[in-house]
Amino acid sequence: MRKLGATGAVVALMASTTLVKAADVEVLHWWTSGGEAAALNVLKEKLQGQGIGWIDMPVAGGGGEAAMTTLRARVTAGDPPTAVQMLGFDIQDWAAEGVLGNLNEVAAAEGWDEVVPEALQAFSKYDGNWIAAPVNVHSTNWVWANKSILDELGLAEPTTWEEFVAAMQAAKDAGKVALAHGGQAWQDATMFDGVVISAGGPEFYKQAFIDMDYDALSSETMVEAFRRMETLRSFVDDNFSGRDWNLASAMVINDDAAFQIMGDWAKGEFLNAGKVPGEDFLCFRVPGTAGSVTFNSDQFAMFGVGDEEAAEAQAQMASAIMSPEFQIAFNKVKGSVPARTDVDGSELDACGQKGMEELAAAAENGTFMGSMAHGHANRAAVKNAIYDVVTAHFNGEYDAETAAEELANAVEGAM
Repeated sequence: MRKLGATGAVVALMASTTLVKAADVEVLHWWTSGGEAAALNVLKEKLQGQGIGWIDMPVAGGGGEAAMTTLRARVTAGDPPTAVQMLGFDIQDWAAEGVLGNLNEVAAAEGWDEVVPEALQAFSKYDGNWIAAPVNVHSTNWVWANKSILDELGLAEPTTWEEFVAAMQAAKDAGKVALAHGGQAWQDATMFDGVVISAGGPEFYKQAFIDMDYDALSSETMVEAFRRMETLRSFVDDNFSGRDWNLASAMVINDDAAFQIMGDWAKGEFLNAGKVPGEDFLCFRVPGTAGSVTFNSDQFAMFGVGDEEAAEAQAQMASAIMSPEFQIAFNKVKGSVPARTDVDGSELDACGQKGMEELAAAAENGTFMGSMAHGHANRAAVKNAIYDVVTAHFNGEYDAETAAEELANAVEGAM
């Protein structure tokens, strides 16, 4: 069970595995907010139209950590779900345990190799075998802005870090919450993705989070990134601790806050609330990161099953996920962009089309980079070590100089 077979739809996990009934898929996921649930319904309805039952297993928690804890317990008990939402290196780690199914047959029949970017295939494949179907591409270095507040204050869309700070100060001076934020480790880290690029550029980001270079992690540039996080901390409200990300988005939607730094899943909340890009809200890259895209990709990995009909249901689910029609329909609602490069994005809204264009340009320029905050730059142990330092600093436990030193040591210790 340590290696995946090269043929067949799936492999058996263990004889004691409890199977869902034939033609059903039990799906573990963390898409529980309004916009996320609306997007997930697109997939449910498509599968139901094919006669595949859906057994829902939602585990709340925007970063997916709670879902992975639940998954570990299920697998340990010999009762894994048949399909699980996963991110980045988590997929590879589960594949290394030999418990994931093999999707080579459907992937070959539908030509996935030709339409999925190599950067995503690095997570969708293990030992050359397809083990997950990518649903989308999210990017994390976005700012969402309330247009009416900016118009009221006479503020243009900021294009530099200095302009961004000035705009937040103007909003704060006007009695608004300048920056809507939820004090959770993954949300702090999501902001840090963009802040590090704003301070040092894409090459520095790669050195620090992908190459995990000690000198970069402990450098004066990283100190500057932490100083910028201190600046952001000065613009959040007093009740930020523990707030879920979608509630922070609601603050911008409801005219209570001017800005939010969050991945493009936030757009799904704006759309679900009936808001229109360019009219009600603005979307732009964290100032100082134009031309760079930090990404994560939601994928569904299929756990090994021993029942032929259950395996066929999994293959049908993977095929449905990868269909061009679904990729557009889902991402229109979710806020992300398709995982396929051959789909027509004209049906997407202005922010979606902008995201597709920027992704393509970044991929061509070598600035399409895995998100540290969402498990696409390094493995979980390193990511969690970074989380601890970033959150401790954001909550005032370290000054910027100490935080950079602690960051380098934490990453070195986790490698």
